[in-house]
Amino acid sequence: MSNPLLDLTGLPAFTQILPEHVEPALDARIAACRAEIARLTGTIEIPTWENFIEPLEEMDDTLNRTWSPVGHLNGVMNSDALRAAFNACLPKLSDYGTEVGQNEDLFRGYRTVAAQEHLDPVQRKLLDNALRDFHLSGVDLPADKKARYKAISQELSQLTSKYAENLLDATNAWSKLVTAPEQLAGLPESALGLARQSAQQRDLEGWLLTLDMPSYIPVMTYADDRALRFELYQAFSTRASDQGPHAGQWDNGECMERILALKHELAQLLGFANFAERSLATKMANSPQQVLAFLNDLAERSLAQARNELEQLRAFALEHHGQEHLEPWDLGYYAEKLRLHRYQISQEELRPYFPVSRVLTGLFGVAERLFGVSITQVEGFATYHPDVSFFELRDAATGQLRGQFFLDPFARPNKRGGAWMDVCTNRLHTARYDQIPVAYLVCNFSPPIGDQPSLLTHGEVETLFHEFGHGLHHLLTRVDYPAVAGINGVAWDAVELPSQFMENWCWERESLDLFAAHWETGEPLPADLYGRMLAAKNFQSAMQMLRQLEFSLFDFRLHLEYDPARGGRIYELIEEIRDRIAVVRPPAFNRFAHSFSHIFAGGYAAGYYSYKWAEVLSADAFSLFEERGVFDAAAGRAFKENILEQGGSRDAMALYVDFRGREPTTDALLRHSGIA
Repeated sequence: MSNPLLDLTGLPAFTQILPEHVEPALDARIAACRAEIARLTGTIEIPTWENFIEPLEEMDDTLNRTWSPVGHLNGVMNSDALRAAFNACLPKLSDYGTEVGQNEDLFRGYRTVAAQEHLDPVQRKLLDNALRDFHLSGVDLPADKKARYKAISQELSQLTSKYAENLLDATNAWSKLVTAPEQLAGLPESALGLARQSAQQRDLEGWLLTLDMPSYIPVMTYADDRALRFELYQAFSTRASDQGPHAGQWDNGECMERILALKHELAQLLGFANFAERSLATKMANSPQQVLAFLNDLAERSLAQARNELEQLRAFALEHHGQEHLEPWDLGYYAEKLRLHRYQISQEELRPYFPVSRVLTGLFGVAERLFGVSITQVEGFATYHPDVSFFELRDAATGQLRGQFFLDPFARPNKRGGAWMDVCTNRLHTARYDQIPVAYLVCNFSPPIGDQPSLLTHGEVETLFHEFGHGLHHLLTRVDYPAVAGINGVAWDAVELPSQFMENWCWERESLDLFAAHWETGEPLPADLYGRMLAAKNFQSAMQMLRQLEFSLFDFRLHLEYDPARGGRIYELIEEIRDRIAVVRPPAFNRFAHSFSHIFAGGYAAGYYSYKWAEVLSADAFSLFEERGVFDAAAGRAFKENILEQGGSRDAMALYVDFRGREPTTDALLRHSGIA
């Protein structure tokens, strides 16, 4: 059987990949990698960059290219058969990864090369990272502890996958068919159209509500029916838990406790006091104390304003709507009413000005003016779904192809929620290879409804710009070796810099003029509407800041203070944090941690603070464009050359100082957030 996952001659052959290809392809690829490691460590007497490191980089790339389409399809086209194949491979990948990280012959080879002269700075950084990662994989441990490390790693890979599956299944399991139109009073036509279309797709009469964001958010924001808002809030906030409409069915509780226990044990095996310390070994922040001080300082600066914002909301709800007690399922609804009252603007009023095709054209125009690239759509590629499109990114001046990306923009069943950028292929340039980077950009926007195109809220426009920032970081790299090219090897608390940086161009008149136009009339975004949008930019920003800080402090302290004798104390800890910094208290049934996949199924454990940390960098970086002009060519070139093209080839702070001429301060973040 010819296996499409083993064919690395071009892009993934999505039209040919079947679940039954997955396990045989991975087995064959890992066997080939093991054979290559045995050859390199067994036959090369004096390892050098050319005869040892380059072949290993090429070898790693073949494994990444075989597995990348599998992981991607598992996220965007999940099925029982694919899930089974994916899960069958996780222990094999985990075993192989641990085996490589603990291979003493490989470690000695890297150390030998690292001691040689004539290495350039990129090669040195790659080797420094690799030697650090050998230690973090337990290469120095005695045999019994190495075996325990391997067992923990394997169990963690299965548990994190199970957590994500429980969340996906719990999200997909809940829906509500509404047949009485008065129950949906207040919902905008865009939300009603989506609900009608969702019902029709399942051969139902009426309006179908789900827990996917394009369905959930409009109900919480606009539905006049308080009982309906409560019903969705309860279903959403209890997903994959012991509470709510599917209590106990996909409960992540045991999963979470086991993940925390194993991460703590893993950290201690490696000589760290806790997993928070282990997490910081690959980040910009120097110590847990520095992270906590950073988060607590932002919280203290935001708390008084957040309390004031909530008081204003309560007073408004009482005075204008007679609502005495605000519950969490009321906040979004009355906040939207207050925004409308104060600024005469809503996300729905903006939506007709942001058809997804025009937003894409504008986004590409912004990138072209800032970074000197041109982006064009490509037809005739192998795809896994009709919604997906494919693009090429070239240097505008020379026409040189720099990278390509898939765009999968719309929500649908069996697709993981949220938005993300992932790697399809890395840049790799050696004597034998010349490979360009390819990315996956994934969002969950409302799909087109009937003849009407997909219309984005301004928040969704920001999401698209954000993920494209990650994409640019991956695609524009000039680094030749995958381990430190693009987003690879970048300190995790700096990796959000390009993505958050790009969001700024969603607010500037000069950039909005490139794409914000009414989908039917072509009329540009009116000046008064733009003025109201800008005035409302920092509406309740201190409350939003505290919400993110609550998540960040919870995540970091959860991993810092974990005690095997007491367990994770998950909800006890979050109540403790809320006592200090929260202005809104969720009800006792709320189980947000059961769906906090960033830290339990993603790479953000003891690292969720990275969003705020990188926001300081991005706000400070954008202040240069505020000084010089939002399309200043020299500033754009400096950001491209010092940040986007460098990948993880140098220390993140050193790259930032090269770009900005100094280290960042929190002042720009607070100013951008409208926090005094």
